[in-house]
Amino acid sequence: MREGLCNAMRRNDRIHKLLDALSDGALHRAQDLAQRLKIAPRTLYRDIARLRASGIAVEGTRGQGYRLTEAVHLPPISLSPEEVEALQLALAVLLQTPDPALQATATTLAAKIDAALPEAALPDAETFSRILPPFADPARGLSHLPVLRAAIRARQKLRLVVTEANGAVRSHVFHPEGLRHAARVWVLDGWSETTQAALTLRIDLIETAEPLPELFG
Repeated sequence: MREGLCNAMRRNDRIHKLLDALSDGALHRAQDLAQRLKIAPRTLYRDIARLRASGIAVEGTRGQGYRLTEAVHLPPISLSPEEVEALQLALAVLLQTPDPALQATATTLAAKIDAALPEAALPDAETFSRILPPFADPARGLSHLPVLRAAIRARQKLRLVVTEANGAVRSHVFHPEGLRHAARVWVLDGWSETTQAALTLRIDLIETAEPLPELFG
């Protein structure tokens, strides 16, 4: 059993390295990938198949190689009525963000989900439109997304007022580098001039986000 667990960990590490190699969007020959990962071509083909089965769109062109595409193809999944309700509720919360790009994406995603669900499983759309966000903090965090994303694109400094884990409120002059989603929580990565250190902040703990008239390198 221990040997099987070790093998699974090695395989997962190998597949993670393969995904990292493909993440630049360029074409990579199978022979080059196999040499880079120090594996046999047959093992590489199995790992490519595992990535595809997990919903990651890996495109293969004969004689040229493999690369990642932007589309994500999810394998068939079964949802309980409670899971369908949670999914619809999450979309309802996301549709309240002031970011028009996220609103448009949530709208098209909701349409795709509704088209795939059997009619009996569809909740009343008006019911969800009247539901207020059940979690105030995530909803508040989403309201900062337009300012944060604009600052990341422009490489513009921000003054962030943040409530820390101990309840203290602190201000940072911040260089925003990127946003990512971790376990249902959006986080902001960057550099704090205030603490002179790299910092990751949960955006639902950001009280205010004020653009400053300065750019960072």
